[in-house]
Amino acid sequence: MNIKAVVFDIGNTLVDYPIPLNWSSLYRPAFERVAEKLNMDITEDEYIHICNVLTKYNTRINPREREVTSSVIFSEIVNGTGFCEEEIDNMKKYFYSFFRRDVIIYSEAFETLAEIKSKNIIIGTLSDVAYGMDNIYALEDIKALIQYIDFPYTSNDTGYRKPSGKGLILLSEKMNIKTSEMVFVGDEKKDIECAKNAGVRAVLINRTNEIRDYGQDIEIKNLTELLSFIS
Repeated sequence: MNIKAVVFDIGNTLVDYPIPLNWSSLYRPAFERVAEKLNMDITEDEYIHICNVLTKYNTRINPREREVTSSVIFSEIVNGTGFCEEEIDNMKKYFYSFFRRDVIIYSEAFETLAEIKSKNIIIGTLSDVAYGMDNIYALEDIKALIQYIDFPYTSNDTGYRKPSGKGLILLSEKMNIKTSEMVFVGDEKKDIECAKNAGVRAVLINRTNEIRDYGQDIEIKNLTELLSFIS
């Protein structure tokens, strides 16, 4: 197979996020931090409203194909609280940063991406953002890898969330290649389904000892193992 591009999911593929995939249990602690930073008091009714809005846009509970911006989500939060529209940017900053603490890039990511780049293979990312998280936060987590990445995309850029294959199809058009010439690497079932829906070769990175049969074309334990496949 002639591989012209490798696209990576971000969370738990390039970067280790030591938090649950479903953030529901952390809504209140996160907004307690927001309130502390902005010197605000949040009532119990306002916490209920905030949690209801976040649950509405929680794709682990309510999956959606089309992405929703952070401005839409936080405007809806503001409408039921004592916060004002002028505070939205700071609200987002403190909310998202709460979940991005202790983020670590997997050590083998640097060598792997550098080696792929040396082969003149295009590198991209396609990651679903949580609660419309702006790219200024989502891509900050891979800032040290950006030098290797030609197309650092998220669902904000494509407008679609996985398992829809439309994001990868859009990326292939931007790269001016066929989807059959692309490889997508991810750690979840929706990543594999996304690749299959786009006609892309699917690589599952499974860092656990669990059996995960999502229909992947190949399975790897770490990013280094990807290099032998690319070769």
